[in-house]
Amino acid sequence: MRILVSNDDGILAQGIRILANTLFEAGHAVTVVCPDRERSATGHALTMHKPLRAEPFGDLFAPGLAAWAVNGTPSDSVKLGLDALLGEKPDLVISGINRGPNLGSDVLYSGTVSAAMEGAIEGLPSIAVSLAGRSHLDFLPAARFVCRLVRALSLRPLAETFLLNVNVPALPESEILGSRVCRLGMRRYRDQFIERTDPRGATYYWLAGEVIESAEAADSDVVAVREGYIAITPLKYDLTYEPGLGQLESWDLAKLLD
Repeated sequence: MRILVSNDDGILAQGIRILANTLFEAGHAVTVVCPDRERSATGHALTMHKPLRAEPFGDLFAPGLAAWAVNGTPSDSVKLGLDALLGEKPDLVISGINRGPNLGSDVLYSGTVSAAMEGAIEGLPSIAVSLAGRSHLDFLPAARFVCRLVRALSLRPLAETFLLNVNVPALPESEILGSRVCRLGMRRYRDQFIERTDPRGATYYWLAGEVIESAEAADSDVVAVREGYIAITPLKYDLTYEPGLGQLESWDLAKLLD
């Protein structure tokens, strides 16, 4: 398959190198187009007020694997790859492997998920993959799982275009219990803004915080990863809340214009 690989951790990240090389060694035609530096938590931001530049950056990857570093966001990178850098549309867009989880409501902030979602918006099946931990950083089990998932998609294509959000537990491969199809859970944080003063006396803030453990549905991605399973969650860019349509249609909207 022809695969466009991107991420939000940047061209130097170990996760994208292992993912791209593993896919390439499995026989896929892989092109990497990703940010030139870390762009985590940028969501679906696009660069509108300055030019984008793409520099060839193949030295870190397997010989024969084309790679580009872009001075923009993850979504910029995928858009530029699809519309300018690749000679033909790929069969698949994959973003990752992210260092750290992208579970539950985190997907709304995630540059990793947004890069893959850009592929889905363009009508391409897409995968976002994250290693759900920051201490045990063995990306190879996640890369191998993605290879198996890609093979499954080639044999049984999705009936419609959507995104698969994959979170792999940060465990030795032998300790991963399997995989589950999940719905999004909820990730709540106790946010903290650490106030500091710069050398000129001006106040600035660092955003910090910690995850608040809460009760989750048994079929959520948060629970699956917590229990040692790979979580696979289908996502769409349509955020419409269907029950809300019926509620609003019962309003007398004409009165709002009086």
